[in-house]
Amino acid sequence: MIKCENASVTYGNYVACENVSFSVNPGEYLCIVGANGSGKTTIVKATLGLLPLAKGKITKENCEIGYLPQQSSIQRDFPATVREVVLSGCIKKNLFYSKEDKKLAEKQIEKLGLLEIAKKSYRELSGGQQQRVLLARALCAAKNLLVLDEPVTGLDPVVTDELYSTIRELNQKEKIAVIMVSHDVNRAVQNATHILHMDKKPLFFGTAKDYEKTEYYGDMTNVEVCETHLCHHCGSNCHASHIHNH
Repeated sequence: MIKCENASVTYGNYVACENVSFSVNPGEYLCIVGANGSGKTTIVKATLGLLPLAKGKITKENCEIGYLPQQSSIQRDFPATVREVVLSGCIKKNLFYSKEDKKLAEKQIEKLGLLEIAKKSYRELSGGQQQRVLLARALCAAKNLLVLDEPVTGLDPVVTDELYSTIRELNQKEKIAVIMVSHDVNRAVQNATHILHMDKKPLFFGTAKDYEKTEYYGDMTNVEVCETHLCHHCGSNCHASHIHNH
């Protein structure tokens, strides 16, 4: 479906990512992991055609993509109903939605368990509900590929697990391929079929099972532990560049 070959993206003289190669086949689930600033979102936007390549090439065949980007504070306060937000995912060449569009939106609303809140204002919803609405919106455009950029950021663990479970079900039962940017390497390994580990350049691309055997998996796990525990060295939550052994 997607083949990325030696892709590089630059902003002026700054190299955001370089020599990135990976592929996604029908039904696969790729998680892109790595530290902040490692080029994860950049390569996703380049794959979608939202950023130009400085080098390399990306080819897409027979894929209709639904995209769920990182949400901004302005988007969280969007003054529309749940039904209107989901319906806006139907790709239009004019200003009018057909009966088929409305049926598709209702199907995704029901699939994501949103019928009871379909008339509610989007900005009144919890973070987890908003992400489910945006996922339903993305599904209106996605025939066979979902692209998700940090979809669980800011959500509590229970809601995070529920969203991961929903995405996994879409992948396994409906055979929708998935590309997800994630900071959570453990959940990535548990859910994905393939992992791309970025550090400006790709450090690893292969199956999730093979990734678990690498040093990169262990390093990322240590970072996650450090970020979620109070550090006895510095007295606060650590970040990726400040790793201690607990």
